[in-house]
Amino acid sequence: PMKEKMNGRSIRINRLPAAIAALLVTLLLVYFLNFHQEERPAIYGMLRSDNPSKVNLRKMLIAAIQAAQRGGLEVLDVAHSRQLKERSKGKTDEGVNDPVTDADGRSHCVMKQGLQRIFPRVRIFSEEDNEQCRQAHSFDLDPTVLHETARVPDILVNAPEVTVWVDPLDATKEFTEQLYEYVTTMVCVAVAGRPVIGVIHSPFSGQTAWAWVGYSMSEYLAHLHPEEHEHGAEQAPVITVSRSHTAGAKDLARSVFGEDVSLLTAAGAGYKVLQVVANNATAYLHTSKIKKWDICAGDAILRALGGTMTTLGDQLINYGPEESPVNTEGLLATLERHEDHMEKLAKYR
Repeated sequence: PMKEKMNGRSIRINRLPAAIAALLVTLLLVYFLNFHQEERPAIYGMLRSDNPSKVNLRKMLIAAIQAAQRGGLEVLDVAHSRQLKERSKGKTDEGVNDPVTDADGRSHCVMKQGLQRIFPRVRIFSEEDNEQCRQAHSFDLDPTVLHETARVPDILVNAPEVTVWVDPLDATKEFTEQLYEYVTTMVCVAVAGRPVIGVIHSPFSGQTAWAWVGYSMSEYLAHLHPEEHEHGAEQAPVITVSRSHTAGAKDLARSVFGEDVSLLTAAGAGYKVLQVVANNATAYLHTSKIKKWDICAGDAILRALGGTMTTLGDQLINYGPEESPVNTEGLLATLERHEDHMEKLAKYR
């Protein structure tokens, strides 16, 4: 009887953890299933098993916008604190100081870690990949970053084909000089090496230009890009070039676009692409090497608007994971008449 009693008691004791476990599982299921699909916590993405080798581009768009905006908040926070903790990465090829600040690092950690937690199988390259992140950052997908009329279908692609390029702070030098209009945070999603989603966020104006090629774009970008503009022969071309290396670009611009060309010197590749989009510039010309996290988002946005970005050798730029992060062939970015400009360029070169 003693033994039976013990057995009886042991059975009762063993049932308790099982009941608790069942209750916890039920609570977790209720918790996850009651969340609207987009609002489920980040851990849900890791727990669920709906084809992990696929990535939903609609979700990538939402996450890319959030990442750029969250990075922008870090940039603003550092700017307002005035604790930039500026260091130098060395000099650029043109002999200009290449600084890095706490804003670059903090923005990188928020942007890259946040994206990587939601998309653990996707390759993400950031300008500040050498940065050590002291704490873990994550965010949950928030579809309200899209306007209500945005056309954003569920498009699934293979995770190994996706590459994400992150620039946590474009125009760092100008950021340290408080020339804030040039400063952007950028995210680009490439599929099979082609840029399909581009986000350029301007932290100090709070505006976000984003585009998903073939599907939708932000209201800000649509307003920035004039539908019709005057095609007057009297309109002299305006070429936007970098503040830090204009000598070679100036000569090239005159040769390609004629002596009446005027130059718009500006900083930040993201900012310069937006000048072309807004029709403040005919083209964006860059004559030296440039990193892919600087240009991928702008490339996607131009493609969405029917524009073109190529190397000076008229090659489209490949943003695949096996490619070098550096484009050494310069670039020309335009909204129209790209081939005309390229023909003139080929004669000059």
